[in-house]
Amino acid sequence: MAITAEQVKELRVRTGAGMLDCKNVLIEADGDMDKAIDTLREKGLAKAAKKAGRIAAEGLVRIKLSPDGRKAGIIEVNSETDFVAKNQDFIDFVDALSCLATDTDTSSLDDFLAKTYDEKRTVKEKLTDFIATIGENINIRRFEHLSKPGTIYIGYLHGAGKIGVVVGLETEASVEETTPLGKDIAMQIASMNPLFIDESGVDPQYIENEKEILVRQALNEGKPAEIVEKMVMGRLKKELKETCLLEQKFVKNGDLTVGQYLDDCAKEIGKSIKVVQMVRYEVGEGIEKRKENFAEEVAKQMGN
Repeated sequence: MAITAEQVKELRVRTGAGMLDCKNVLIEADGDMDKAIDTLREKGLAKAAKKAGRIAAEGLVRIKLSPDGRKAGIIEVNSETDFVAKNQDFIDFVDALSCLATDTDTSSLDDFLAKTYDEKRTVKEKLTDFIATIGENINIRRFEHLSKPGTIYIGYLHGAGKIGVVVGLETEASVEETTPLGKDIAMQIASMNPLFIDESGVDPQYIENEKEILVRQALNEGKPAEIVEKMVMGRLKKELKETCLLEQKFVKNGDLTVGQYLDDCAKEIGKSIKVVQMVRYEVGEGIEKRKENFAEEVAKQMGN
C-alpha cells in the first residue's frame, strides 16, 4: 500500500516521532494509523515516557551571549547520569538550546518546548527523540532570557558547566571594557552564591522570616528579652553582608567588598557601572537525588 505524505504528517503530529520513523511504521502497518501508533510506542516513545519518571539530577548549564553583550540566555538541562552529561551529543543539544534561549521572546517553559528546534521538529519533539536515543530521562529544567535595555551581559561557566552565572551591568561602557570586571563578579556569584544584589533588593518577607528565626535563637540562648531586638538587628546586618553581592568580601581581594571593587573599576573606565541583574544556576540544586543500593539491585537481577 502506498503511504502518502499526509499520513506521515498526521502520524508525526499525533506522536511527535521523526518523519522517517513515521513513514516506516506506516508501511509496516499497511497504512493502519492506530497500529502504527502502537508500533511507535513499542519501538521507543512508550519507553521514553517511562524514562520521564526517573530522577534526572545530573546534566549541564550552558550560557549564550550575543556578540554585543545585549542579550543572554542561560539554561539547565538534566540527565540521570554524569556519563550522559559528558556525551558530546548531549553537550551539543544543550548548546543549541542555549542559543534558542538567547533569542526567545518567552519566559514560559511550555512555550519554549513548542518552539522550532530544526526544520523537522519542535524542541519537545527533539527532546522526545533524544530520550529514546540516549536511553535516559532528559529534562529541560529551566531557562532564562535576559535583554534589559542599557545592560551588558557577561557570563561564567564553572566546572565544565556544573554552575553557570550571567550578570547584567547597566552601563554606557562597551562589552570589551566591562568583560574583565564582569567575569570577576560572575565568578564571585558562582563561588559565594549571594541571594540579592544589595540590601535595597532584599525581599521584606525574607527579612521578617530571618528576624523571627534570630529572635528565637537569641531567646533559646538565654539572652535577656530587653536586649534581644538590638542583638538581632546586629546579627541580621551581618547576615545581609554575606547574602548581598555588593556587601560581600571580594574573593580575589579580601580587603575590598564587591561594591568597592566595582566602584574602582568604574572610575578606571570612566563610566558608571551598576549591577542590575544576576542569574546563577547550579546543576541539580534542589533535586533530591535517589540513593542507589547496588547490592539490592544485583540481587533483584539475579532473582534473589
